[in-house]
Amino acid sequence: MKHLEGQKVAVIGLGASGAAAARLALIKGGDVYVSDTSSDEATSARGAALTTAGASVELGRHDLDRLAGAGIIVASPGIPPGAQVLRKLRERGQSWISEPELAFRFFDGPLIAVTGTNGKTTTTLLLGHLLSKAGIRVAVGGNVGGGLAPTASDLALMGNPPDWYVLEMSSFQLGGVESFQPEIGVVTNLSPDHMDYYGDFGAYMTDKAQLFKNASENSKWVLPAGDQGVRHLANDAAGDYYFFGGDAVMGGDALVDHDAIALRVSGELRTLLPIAEYSLVGLHNVDNALAASLAAHLAGATFRQISDGLRTAMPLPHRMEPVADKQGILWVNDSKATNVAATVKALESLDQRAVLLLGGTDKGESFVPLAEALKERVGCSIAYGEAGPRIQSEIGDAASVELLGDDFKAVVARATELARPGDVILLSPACSSFDMFESYEDRGRSFAQLSKESE
Repeated sequence: MKHLEGQKVAVIGLGASGAAAARLALIKGGDVYVSDTSSDEATSARGAALTTAGASVELGRHDLDRLAGAGIIVASPGIPPGAQVLRKLRERGQSWISEPELAFRFFDGPLIAVTGTNGKTTTTLLLGHLLSKAGIRVAVGGNVGGGLAPTASDLALMGNPPDWYVLEMSSFQLGGVESFQPEIGVVTNLSPDHMDYYGDFGAYMTDKAQLFKNASENSKWVLPAGDQGVRHLANDAAGDYYFFGGDAVMGGDALVDHDAIALRVSGELRTLLPIAEYSLVGLHNVDNALAASLAAHLAGATFRQISDGLRTAMPLPHRMEPVADKQGILWVNDSKATNVAATVKALESLDQRAVLLLGGTDKGESFVPLAEALKERVGCSIAYGEAGPRIQSEIGDAASVELLGDDFKAVVARATELARPGDVILLSPACSSFDMFESYEDRGRSFAQLSKESE
């Protein structure tokens, strides 16, 4: 599909990806209707811009007849599966696609798709960096937040197609694919997330499994070694399998060997970079480097090019990002850790005692798995925000947890009082941010600013 002339396209939701899908559909000649139940300032501004461009925009409601009458319906990722508008469309026998699925239909080149629970953004952007340093023209985007990369639809509008597209894909986006078919698919890891959205882990896994929906004998899959959950997800999909992590005995294709990131090239294990020379903090970022290096190699980057790329990689904002080092205390912003598994990984990456800031919007996930990591690595935890009381209730018997309210400045001030030289004050909240902040980026920026103001 290279045009939409004469086709009716409906877009549900006017967030960043919904607006991008609408722009793409308009430029490709579609008759576009966009609706959103919100009419706040940001939504209204996007709607006004699309109206000027030729779309029919309706705010404050969804017109089901107009939606159902469209040949293509695109649902934004912020619309939960149980939303009334989707339920009523389903009752009418209507289906919908995600924004990356629409964009993919206009891609003119091979695709690498990266998904997983944690590490998706770091792996995606690092992979883009490695390919770029190798002289390979690459277009990176998708689910990457914080304005770090464009949407898939924006990539589809590029005038000069790249050698490779690299997309980060969320479960929400994968749940709406039909023809989507990556040449290389990467899964970083899997653990419960977005339970407030899905209700159960099985539904989450079902959407993640859509990565393999259109597998062929030419597909290449980059998966974590020894992770049976991910192997189950793949369900023996067609294609060749490559594995990162584990050890040399397991026969992995990218792994840690003698404290160095290593890649198996033509059957020979070769060192890419000593871990001590890698600038991204934490063992989980080593896993991200292994996955990205392996995918880059499969996409045509040489061993030396990948090695050079790893040496020049820089930490991403809000992901184990050092933001201050004062009086022997290191402040680390890991605001992007919005689920329990991400926080566990952050703690496991530390050698120092930590004062941990936990809390935010309660997503319905159990906090019990945090208990063991806290006992081993955390001097004290401060639970705050909407989820604070449940955090203290579930893990307070196993580890020291102080409960504060929704005054983030007071939370940071208390962390400053508790920390001593040699400690890390770690914001790795295991929750989303919307009870107190506009986004995890807003939360991370606030933490960074308060760290600089601390005494």
